[in-house]
Amino acid sequence: MAATIEIVLPPDQSEGNTHQIGQWLKQLGDPVRKDEPLLEIITDKVTVEVAAPADGVLAEILKQQGDSVEKGETLGRISVGSASGARTGEFQPSELPLQPAAPPTTELELSPAVRRLIQERGLDPSRIKGSGRGGRITVQDVEAHLLPHSPTAALPHRLVPHSPMRKAIAEHMVRSMHAAPHVTALFEVDVSRLREHRKAHSAEHITYTAYFVRASVAALQAVPEVNSRWHDHGLELFEDCNIGVAVALPGGGLILPVLQRAQELDLLQTARRLEDLTARARSGMLEPREVQSGTFSISNHGVSGSLLAAPIVIPERQAAILGIGKVEERARVAAGRIEARPMAYVTLTIDHRALDGFQANLFLSKWVEAIEQWS
Repeated sequence: MAATIEIVLPPDQSEGNTHQIGQWLKQLGDPVRKDEPLLEIITDKVTVEVAAPADGVLAEILKQQGDSVEKGETLGRISVGSASGARTGEFQPSELPLQPAAPPTTELELSPAVRRLIQERGLDPSRIKGSGRGGRITVQDVEAHLLPHSPTAALPHRLVPHSPMRKAIAEHMVRSMHAAPHVTALFEVDVSRLREHRKAHSAEHITYTAYFVRASVAALQAVPEVNSRWHDHGLELFEDCNIGVAVALPGGGLILPVLQRAQELDLLQTARRLEDLTARARSGMLEPREVQSGTFSISNHGVSGSLLAAPIVIPERQAAILGIGKVEERARVAAGRIEARPMAYVTLTIDHRALDGFQANLFLSKWVEAIEQWS
């Protein structure tokens, strides 16, 4: 008689605030090897693979694509120790638990994501046709059921299902806006010195974002309350400047790879680290540790042409996020003369529980000073 081993979501592999099942890389009855990837977990920060805990046969899949899961939750089971299946890779049907062909859909059989959506919309699950395994209701089934009741349902349209990452990001944004009162301060910065420095070091291919990170380190060290996390019992001030930089992904969505201990890097090291993190973020090659432990974030939304975005939603467990708009030539009065200067709008959106306006303004003053006096 074969034994079974549970496939669980490991706490050290599940960085993020939400976790959903992505794609199963193996099917029921497939032989698996220890440490071989079994499935993908998609969070609001990164996609990670869950590996097989032992050699054997995939005997049960308990969580389907799109289901929400918690750290430590059982995702499926592997059958091990059979006379042939676990050793030769040959599937033994007798090792698998019997699955009813078309089980009735009850509340106990609804995934957490489906149950939450049904409760929010006040729906009767018995009236929803399930397309999942054995007639199970999926999130897509609920959304398709809701569509005919929309006032715009008669209009020509097509429905593009949300990806698990898009849903995770949406949930994260709503939670952050609900928990933290967002307030945004706006300054303007002259980047003439940066432009001159970049031109003098053109061979190094240093992006504006690298300079923005260096200025952020200087401002965080001058106003340490910005590099913090709110708790009901006090404000947690961080010694390290672990700066997340928002990266737009080719298939949609956003991720925040983190420059750990950015205060220890110089400009060139910062530029190289950013280049590496950005490239691997866009190719889906980041490791979980590379999106962990951020204490402050930057959204350089100007790279896509935006002049101003406010408020920018603060990442959970942080107190502020910096936003930098497009650099463009604008008129500026200096020494009584009007000159065309490369200017950009810069914002700091703060958690007003943790910070007040004067601290936001002081941070931005130090940040602008670091940029405008760059040498």
